[in-house]
Amino acid sequence: MRKLSLLTFLTFLFTNLLFAQIQFNSENINVTKSDLKKNTFEQDTTANAIVLYEFGNAYIDDDTFDLVFEYKKKIKILNREGFKHSNVSVRLYNSDRNKEKIKKIKGSTTNLVNGKIKRINLESSQIFEDKIDENNTLVKFTLPDIKEGSVITYTYELRTPFIYKYQPWYFQEDIPKLYSEYITSIPGNYDYNIKLVGDLKLKTHDMSLDKYCIEVNNGGSAHCTVAKYIMTDIPAFREESYMRAASNYLSRIEYELKTINKFDGTVDNITKSWETADRELKTDQDFGRQLKKSSLVKKLIPEDEISKQNSSLKKAKLIYDYVKNNYTWNHKHRVFKDISVKDVIDEKSGNTAEINLLLYNLLNTHDLKANPILLSTRDHGVVTKLFPVISEFNYLIIKLEIEGKNYFLDATDKDLVFGQIPFKCLNDYGREIDFDNGSKWIDLEPQTKSSIYQKSDITINDDYTFNAIISIQSLGYKALDIKREFNKNNQKYKDYYIQAFPDFTFENIDVVIDEATLEVNETLTFSGPVNVIGNKVYFDPFIFKNFTENPLKLQERSYPVDFGYEDMYTNRIKIFFSDDFVINDISKENTKQLPQSSALSIFKSKENNGLAEFYFKANFYEKSYHHLFYKDLKSFFDNLVDLQSNSILVLEKKS
Repeated sequence: MRKLSLLTFLTFLFTNLLFAQIQFNSENINVTKSDLKKNTFEQDTTANAIVLYEFGNAYIDDDTFDLVFEYKKKIKILNREGFKHSNVSVRLYNSDRNKEKIKKIKGSTTNLVNGKIKRINLESSQIFEDKIDENNTLVKFTLPDIKEGSVITYTYELRTPFIYKYQPWYFQEDIPKLYSEYITSIPGNYDYNIKLVGDLKLKTHDMSLDKYCIEVNNGGSAHCTVAKYIMTDIPAFREESYMRAASNYLSRIEYELKTINKFDGTVDNITKSWETADRELKTDQDFGRQLKKSSLVKKLIPEDEISKQNSSLKKAKLIYDYVKNNYTWNHKHRVFKDISVKDVIDEKSGNTAEINLLLYNLLNTHDLKANPILLSTRDHGVVTKLFPVISEFNYLIIKLEIEGKNYFLDATDKDLVFGQIPFKCLNDYGREIDFDNGSKWIDLEPQTKSSIYQKSDITINDDYTFNAIISIQSLGYKALDIKREFNKNNQKYKDYYIQAFPDFTFENIDVVIDEATLEVNETLTFSGPVNVIGNKVYFDPFIFKNFTENPLKLQERSYPVDFGYEDMYTNRIKIFFSDDFVINDISKENTKQLPQSSALSIFKSKENNGLAEFYFKANFYEKSYHHLFYKDLKSFFDNLVDLQSNSILVLEKKS
């Protein structure tokens, strides 16, 4: 028996050692038996697929001067959720006679069937084209015979005459990657702005020189800079609460062509300076010329209404309210195309730029100093400051200056108040367009405080019921969210409280919105039963909670936690009771602080005869937190949830 046990143990040990040695092949695109046998990924047990190997090679063709991009990819499918990665699409762009082309598409699916390797190749009949519009086409294919455990591979060659943007490379996507390599060969007469985006580090960044990589008939030639970029063990990018556009954070390499030094000695300046961009914008039919429409707008508001205003600020508010209340946004974010101030006046409706340029013209016509600000919204990505890329802007607001103070204005949203811009516009900075003094970058900071202040007066009655009056004051973007919901359907908003707390009887729900300051005051009067066990009353002081669950779910996060603005929550709670009760238990003080004092939470309780008091405060002093603070911030939220979920007052009834 001892020999048999020893044999069994040795067999078990050998099997596990052998299993531990099974590793994916991340050295090339070839599918190995270990790729097929291994069906787990210990580094990320939530992954439904893994990129085992990815390779790209981009260079300028010395005959056609097209940009050629060769691509190879190998993916392991771990479960059914990973099947979607067998669907591949490549976008092709065409303009007039210039077209992108895709060639040499090959693909296969490899499975392990009864211990034998079975491979099925992609057929040409399984490749389709889907025309999106006159300029864009999708080439699509799906790898065949997908199963859990399959390994898929595909390769193709893309040729494009549009070399203004060299082929970008995304190291990171929504599944992990073991190996990603990109090789570029850029002729010396092509000068690109190159930037590495994201926080992940390259494992390899080698540079070499390929002499005379391009030669032309007239004797001209150029050397090429060959760059090799390698990144390994790349985590999946997963979206979570409090983030801006994913494109801000995905680790990648991007290119923007600055100049081409032609072989005849001439130079093409592709990337403009802001001075050049300003000149072009100034004469643009859909932008610059729309800033000079005073003749169209000067009679829109009666002069006697303007003259009644005894300050520039009051005059500006009158003009802002006029545009906001009389013109409707059509939910289009046009900035540089199909812009007409005349059309928005005639039709009473227009896109972002049309409505705000109408506001701009009205302000300037009535001697108020205003300028347009171009920006990119939070879901659109951050604009580069290195050089003008006009296509990166997708929104326009107005900056008004009165007595040295700046006001940001957006008349497209009827729920906004003077000096407030939509939350989607809080994307760090924008470009102020000033044709007289030159455009400049300007920070887009919130101009109003955002907070929730809650005051509760609660009485616990001798008959084991309670009466409560809770007042809630909301400011800034917190108030804006409430205003939207309340204005959409007043009764539905009030019904939320009734449905969320079916055991309570609401005597009154009063909501008052200050349209000038965007302050919302809610007053709720209600009653209900208390929890009783024996002769003890168990009462939760946080009836209306600010924090019910932790919004941060990931184990790790490689991008900032971005709230968009500083945030503050305050609760002051008083609970009254008769002499028939004494306090048996009450939650004790709890204070937490993030490193560098970037956030603070305070919880205090106090006992008096016939009165229990609670004070809660949570302050987020930063609008954005670096990902290195993620674990601390996640723990901070855990504590807030715990405080508001598990705080307790226990009253004991006297005998």
